[in-house]
Amino acid sequence: MDELIGQITTITRGMWKHRWSGLLAAWLVALVGAAVVMAVPDKYEASARIYVDTQSILKPLMSGLAVQPNVEQQVMMLSRTLITRPNVEKLIRMADLDLGNTTKAAQEALIDQVTNTLEIKNIGRDNIYTLSYRDPSPERAKKVVQSLVSIFVESSMGSSRQDSDAAKKFLEEQIKTYVGKLEDAEARLKEFKLRNISLATADGQDMAGQLGAIKAQLQQARLDLNEAENARDAAKKQLDLERAANTKSLMSDTSASIATPDIDARIDAQKRNLDALLQRFTEQHPDVIGARRLIKDLEDQKRKEIQELRKAALANPTAAPANNSLAYQELSRVMATSEVQVASLRARVSEYEARYAKALEGMKVAPQIEAELAQLNRDYDINKKNYTDLVSRRESATMSGDLDSATGVADFRLIDPPRASPKPVAPNRLLLMPLALVAALGAGLGVTFLLSQIRAVFYDAYAMSESLGLPLLGVVSLVVDDGTAQRRKSELKKFLAATAALIVVFGLGMTALFLMSNRAG
Repeated sequence: MDELIGQITTITRGMWKHRWSGLLAAWLVALVGAAVVMAVPDKYEASARIYVDTQSILKPLMSGLAVQPNVEQQVMMLSRTLITRPNVEKLIRMADLDLGNTTKAAQEALIDQVTNTLEIKNIGRDNIYTLSYRDPSPERAKKVVQSLVSIFVESSMGSSRQDSDAAKKFLEEQIKTYVGKLEDAEARLKEFKLRNISLATADGQDMAGQLGAIKAQLQQARLDLNEAENARDAAKKQLDLERAANTKSLMSDTSASIATPDIDARIDAQKRNLDALLQRFTEQHPDVIGARRLIKDLEDQKRKEIQELRKAALANPTAAPANNSLAYQELSRVMATSEVQVASLRARVSEYEARYAKALEGMKVAPQIEAELAQLNRDYDINKKNYTDLVSRRESATMSGDLDSATGVADFRLIDPPRASPKPVAPNRLLLMPLALVAALGAGLGVTFLLSQIRAVFYDAYAMSESLGLPLLGVVSLVVDDGTAQRRKSELKKFLAATAALIVVFGLGMTALFLMSNRAG
């Protein structure tokens, strides 16, 4: 601690030795600083306040129908990106700031100076923006702020419209593209359906469903055929018993009265069939003509059979069948009906078997066909959905553009018009002058410290012995007489007076500057 105090004492005594050089440096720095502060030109600030109203009654009414961007975010982003080089160049031309520029370097310097001086501030959350600019000329500063307000409003009005037009143009191009894709997909789907029209069903079943349905029909037809064959066999047994029991009156009865069960039943069935056909068709219909021909053939066959029965009865009377009983005739009709039903069911079973075989054969290529159809339908559905969405978005973009044209992005209200301050706002000489004085005192102290280190002097024997590393034999003290002491006191008074004069001069200058600023205000 004693060593540190000793070092500080040595430095202080060395600085005191060069005090006049430090004071001279302080005076020089103070005078230069004061001259610089007074030489800085005054700057006047022009400002304007704008309120951006982002609320509109149409926007909640059009919610869901038109695209409504975040207006507050747009305005905030616009305020942050307004001071760009193109806008600054436009501002310079509008405010005639480049009239005195003759070189490109001067123009670039002016652009940099304006860019660094312009300010746009958002005051709180009320969408109130303050635009300000400083310039040595108050009129020019006001003109710059007026031009900046115009650029601010124009930029906000044009950006949304340009975005809407660009969006509609892009959507139109995409819609044209998807119209072509839809037409291609429809053409491929149409070609596929025409190529596989034989596989289509009314209920829209796939191949597996069709195969299952045909198989169920085939099983049902086979069951019906089995039931019809059993019924026919039972009727045939009953007919045989009736024929064996009644073998009389064959020769005594006429041909018309003699019953031939098989043929009579078939004739009766065909007559009923003819009656049903005549209810639907005319006499010239092929089915009617065929039914009549069949009835005639059966009647001829009946006559031949009766003749043969009579011949057989004549040859062997005991073997002639009796066929004129009601039971025999009824059994014959049942037998004929059963035969017709069996024949019909056999035809149905045959048809279902053919259909089942065809469907089973078609199942080999069914997965490929169904996969192709699914792919075509999927492509068509995707293109149709995209086309519908694009058309909807185009209408929304058109409506949004019309909404922006009707209401604008926002309502810009000029709260405070551009106005220049009556007195300069910069530089603050009342603050810069004390700083100049502080800088002068610091310069004086720095000069004295630098000289004390350059021209070092030993002020005590211990410091000299430590620095030189030599033994100290003795010290010769200086005896100060009265003249020397009086001269030192006089020099101290002069130094203090010169220092006080520096402070007093600055104090008087600050007082004068304060009075001048109040008078100008």
